[in-house]
Amino acid sequence: MKSADLTNAVWQRSNGGGDDGGSVVEIAFVDGMIAMRDGANPDGPALIFTQAEWDAFVGGAKDGEFDLD
Repeated sequence: MKSADLTNAVWQRSNGGGDDGGSVVEIAFVDGMIAMRDGANPDGPALIFTQAEWDAFVGGAKDGEFDLD
């Protein structure tokens, strides 16, 4: 399991959602890793990605891999 010290992480919030109680994703770049968490539950667990894993995830999102249509 990958881990990173998130103590001093600077979290960036996704655009959209959140203001009306909707879901918000937050990410932080720490120690060469990328952490992702549920902004509505900042004390909960975070997913930790390597740069290669993050690049694959972002590439898949851009290619529509996760579209519900």
